[in-house]
Amino acid sequence: MIIEIENESALKQAAENLISTFGLGVYAFRGDMGVGKTTFIRNILHHIGIADFEGSPTYAIIQCYEGTNLIYHLDCYRIENQAEGFDIGLFELFTDSAYFFIEWPEKIESFLPTNVIWVYIRKEEHSEKRIIEITHDNQP
Repeated sequence: MIIEIENESALKQAAENLISTFGLGVYAFRGDMGVGKTTFIRNILHHIGIADFEGSPTYAIIQCYEGTNLIYHLDCYRIENQAEGFDIGLFELFTDSAYFFIEWPEKIESFLPTNVIWVYIRKEEHSEKRIIEITHDNQP
């Protein structure tokens, strides 16, 4: 699935479509620094009922929200390698039935569960337009 985003109101609609299509699960966001991963996650969280978005958990690594379902927002940017992610117990989180929104998932990719929804965001050159490509591990 490919979505083209011209402005933030289109991003809000994309967030709603993403959650209505896939629901509860693990969402792994990839893209260059500053491309809009956190902004997209903020829109998703607002859609699922989180009014008080606390920003990206760059230093804390994990931000947990409680809504209708448990929600984890992970920013793995500061994790040095897979072993460090394992040592701090990130792998244990994925046993919960929850929403997981992960920035920089390549840092912990070896212990991500199956059926991850991959969200790749890129900025179109010489434009503010964003291209969001969504794939699912469970797709044929």
